[in-house]
Amino acid sequence: MVILMSSLVSASHLQLATFALGTVGWILCTVSMGIVEWRVWHVNNTTIISSGIAWVGIWKVCFISYLHVSPGYREQFCHKFSGYDSFIPHEIYAAQGLLLIAMFIGLLGLAATIFALRNVYMGITHKTLIAPFFLVGGLFYIFAGLCVLIPVSWNFYSVTHNQSIAFPPSYYMPSSPAAQEAGAAIPLGIVAAILLLLSGTFSLSYRFPMTTDTTTKS
Repeated sequence: MVILMSSLVSASHLQLATFALGTVGWILCTVSMGIVEWRVWHVNNTTIISSGIAWVGIWKVCFISYLHVSPGYREQFCHKFSGYDSFIPHEIYAAQGLLLIAMFIGLLGLAATIFALRNVYMGITHKTLIAPFFLVGGLFYIFAGLCVLIPVSWNFYSVTHNQSIAFPPSYYMPSSPAAQEAGAAIPLGIVAAILLLLSGTFSLSYRFPMTTDTTTKS
């Protein structure tokens, strides 16, 4: 029995790394979804946007203004997007939906991996309680990684081509920036996608030890 457990644990070292990478990837996905720094807009008119910089996220747009506060102080103003805002570009809508899906699917992948690893380290030698869960977890990781990669790449394309957004007047935002650059959320999302895809690949590579399988059947 000790040999069987040792064989199972030895065959699962890569899957333990898979869990670690998947966890970090899922956390980065969640963080990138929550922060506003997806696009950094540089504007020329600093009457309201005092710093000349605005941050466009997938849920809201924010900027620093000195207009309504005492000299020497600053205040951050944010306008949240709603599902009825027709001015929001397709890549932002896609990011909202796909990142939510990625967060949920990635969590399922982590749960499947945890269950399989629990069985390995508890010495459970039934193949049906280990291998299928690594397989399912791997598929979930890959799907979550693609759900992150698509909107991140799409928004990065929009940034590099300096695409505009027709904000309404109440947002005090120009429709086009003087220049724009990728914010912190985009590289975070790229790293998250890479880690999730790697986790999925490693998880799918799991092979149940033949010696354990043969002994269990006998």
